[in-house]
Amino acid sequence: MTHPESKPTLSATGQTILVTGLRGFTGQYLAKALRARGAQVIGLVQDEAQNAEEISADLTDGASVQAAVAQVQPTHVVHLAGLAFVGHGDAQAFYAVNLFGTLHLLEALSTLKTPPRRILLASSANVYGTPAVEVIDESICPAPVNHYACSKLAMEHMAHNWMDKLPIVITRPFNYTGVGQDHKFLIPKIVSHYQRRAPFVELGNLDVSRDFSDVRDVVDRYVKLLLDAKDVVGQTFNVCSGQAHSLREIMALTEQLSGHSLDIRVNPAFVRANEVPRLLGSAARMQQYLGPFSPIPMEQTLRWMLET
Repeated sequence: MTHPESKPTLSATGQTILVTGLRGFTGQYLAKALRARGAQVIGLVQDEAQNAEEISADLTDGASVQAAVAQVQPTHVVHLAGLAFVGHGDAQAFYAVNLFGTLHLLEALSTLKTPPRRILLASSANVYGTPAVEVIDESICPAPVNHYACSKLAMEHMAHNWMDKLPIVITRPFNYTGVGQDHKFLIPKIVSHYQRRAPFVELGNLDVSRDFSDVRDVVDRYVKLLLDAKDVVGQTFNVCSGQAHSLREIMALTEQLSGHSLDIRVNPAFVRANEVPRLLGSAARMQQYLGPFSPIPMEQTLRWMLET
């Protein structure tokens, strides 16, 4: 999956890592990877904590976040929690969770007697909007076109007010997928139709192209940025594969892997206003700091999802 780095992988034994959104799609993979490094991982969850590895707090309630952070005393933090489904109907909820939830977290972390060694904030490549460039690198001026992306960009700008007090790294992940992602997202929806040998599937714009990563690659980058990488504090990184796949390509590849053919129907209800036609990221900056890596091929990701 990745080339060996010149420096050895360090043990994270004795470190306490607070992960918001631990129960989510990415959080589950991240927790497993961090625990494999020897770290104690505590998940900040909105519902009632189910075990000693979770603590309950509502990100929209600053007092509850403050109490949870004070109890955990994290050495590192990964902030994944947020409202991520672009089609969500409540515009204000994007800002309440993605912007003000992050503000509450940073405020709480800034009051710790011993501040965290590193804080990773997950933003989104959606902040770029529809730039008229072939490949998007971090120098492209953001121009978000929906409330999800606007809330994430607002979060980034807000976080910069804390850069002199807290060791923050911001990531802009492009699309990614894998086993366990909710079926309301595009690739899991497609895979599930092939898995159950459905006669047809209803989709939106078939000519949309996206830079898709495997969730295992994304988590690998997050762990390295959090624990291993040097000179990354205060910086922003794309997390991407550097390869774009159209919806038509993904459909054809999934049909080939599954041996099942289905009818593709375009449902106008699934064609979004302000749809970003193509998103292709540059991973050059990430590789500059982490060393070279090869993304898991889309075929391998789809095969994994079909067989699980």
